[in-house]
Amino acid sequence: MADREIVVLGATGSTGRRVAALLRDAGHPVRAASRHGEVRFDWSDERTWRPAVAGATAMYLMAPHELPVDPAFVATAVEAGVGRIVLLSSGGIEAMGDERLMAAERTVRGSGAEWTILRPSWFDQNFDEGVMREAVLAGELALPLGDLRQAFVDAGDIAAVAAAALVEDGHAGRAYEVTGPRALSFPKALRIIGSAAGRRIGYVGTAEGYLAAMTAAGLPRERVEAEIEAFAGLRALGDQVPTDVVERVTGRPPTSFESFAARASWN
Repeated sequence: MADREIVVLGATGSTGRRVAALLRDAGHPVRAASRHGEVRFDWSDERTWRPAVAGATAMYLMAPHELPVDPAFVATAVEAGVGRIVLLSSGGIEAMGDERLMAAERTVRGSGAEWTILRPSWFDQNFDEGVMREAVLAGELALPLGDLRQAFVDAGDIAAVAAAALVEDGHAGRAYEVTGPRALSFPKALRIIGSAAGRRIGYVGTAEGYLAAMTAAGLPRERVEAEIEAFAGLRALGDQVPTDVVERVTGRPPTSFESFAARASWN
């Protein structure tokens, strides 16, 4: 598989840039595709689709939050020669009613290409690169999850699993639940971050507190209530059980949350 050209979508994002870097470090030819990347790719501009995938034989597939994976694009990629697809999905999508990602999984499974689906837990990097960074900096995070424990996973570990699935045989037809080494509650995760960053971060874990915080931030009440319903589905699953996927696929243990917090920056 060393000679296959690999398209990496979202190549400037949290996982995409890490996937591209790992593949390049291992000597694989990479086509980094994004709206502002080396190769222009825009989900809303079909003119960019075929040039982004023509001549490639494998693809790391993801869509930005709230954007669907267009079946027409996947069909275009397969027609252009992409025979292996690794899709970034997410854990708990059935419980949360995430039709966007459930549809993406159905599209990939029916594409005719070899497929591997990654279903990671919450990213460690949500706290320093993503949606929770501002809350951490502000000193309080609101999520209607109470003390539910989640197996936070490092984006570098997700990328390592993705890179292996893109270039190695033996991963086709598998859906991998990609987790960190242990499940933590959000209060515990925030205490670890606070210790590493030298700051105190509070936590509001109720639906009422989340509704108040999000509507105060300007989100429509209807949207926040829908999010609360989705989070209730996740909460009903109970504490997440860590898997051995990272170690089984990459040959090394997953990154601990403490290691992530020690090297992250909230300056």
